[in-house]
Amino acid sequence: MDDSKVVGGKVKKPGKRGRKPAKIDLKAKLERSRQSARECRARKKLRYQYLEELVSSRERAICALREELEMYKQWCMAMDQGKIPSEIKALLTGEEQSKSQQNSSRHTKAGKTDANSNSCECNPWESLYLEECLQGEDRIK
Repeated sequence: MDDSKVVGGKVKKPGKRGRKPAKIDLKAKLERSRQSARECRARKKLRYQYLEELVSSRERAICALREELEMYKQWCMAMDQGKIPSEIKALLTGEEQSKSQQNSSRHTKAGKTDANSNSCECNPWESLYLEECLQGEDRIK
């Protein structure tokens, strides 16, 4: 007897469902697999190189920030002892010069003279502390 069934006008045969496996050359399949593995290893190698470069750049940035932090700590310790580091003096004199230049440019543009205008972008407490330290150093001399 024939095991085929007629469903909806079509003849169906029993057995495996779905697509029949195509007869692919086994050597070609193995070669594609090897090529895919080579490409995967190359991508992995590139990814690791990128990550190593990223880590080393971040480590360099961390070292630079640690050095900067140490410099600021030394400045703070010097200021606590009543000494003003020359770098801070240079920053303050640079700010004063830039303030005077900004004030003069504002006066020429607006036609106003305001000697008490303060254009400091830093923390006001910090600028007051630095000014007091400078005044105290002038008194010591």
